[in-house]
Amino acid sequence: MYPNTLFRSADEKQNLAFAEARGFGMLTINGDEGLLAAHIPFCICDDGARIELHLARVNPILKQLSQPIECLLAVNGPDGYVSPDWYELDNNQVPTWNYVTVHIRGALKLLPPEDLPGVVERLSAQFEARLSPKPPWRASKMDANVYARMQRAIAPLEISVEAIDATWKLSQNKPEAARQRVSSALRNSTVGAQLSDLSRFVNEHSEAMSAETMNADGER
Repeated sequence: MYPNTLFRSADEKQNLAFAEARGFGMLTINGDEGLLAAHIPFCICDDGARIELHLARVNPILKQLSQPIECLLAVNGPDGYVSPDWYELDNNQVPTWNYVTVHIRGALKLLPPEDLPGVVERLSAQFEARLSPKPPWRASKMDANVYARMQRAIAPLEISVEAIDATWKLSQNKPEAARQRVSSALRNSTVGAQLSDLSRFVNEHSEAMSAETMNADGER
């Protein structure tokens, strides 16, 4: 991740909470034949020490797991284009893109088959709880033979978390009034994803920087 100190966050609790709330990311490894990636839901366990997930057994990543392998889980959040006109500052401003992303590095390993039911249960329970007041889906609703057959098609995995890095690029290098204008404009923009959330993050998480830090180097 690009080491821009203006936008980096070392707040591990905040970064884990963001990743947990998102619950979906891109898993990447460097395998024998090059880079491999999978887009996966996941469950953070043991206060962030472990991450559980599962993959289809036909996924080529599983062929690389005869032993634990280094991996990167990139968890992307809201993002959006920022027009320099929104700042209402001088003319020496440039376009940029605000975004939030958390990168989690660790050792990816295959878990024994008997761990799969627990992994599936914890993963589904995590997301079903967010659909309240709907009664949560449970595997017990399914025919046992059908459920067993479907489980044979997937494998449980675990990431032992070693490092967490994050970028919260939220116009922190601009004056407070300019950031508020950016937040307002993002709510009405169509260029990006989850723009209402991005607007809220600009309000809630960015801090005004001193005049000394407001320079062009802070744009990327």
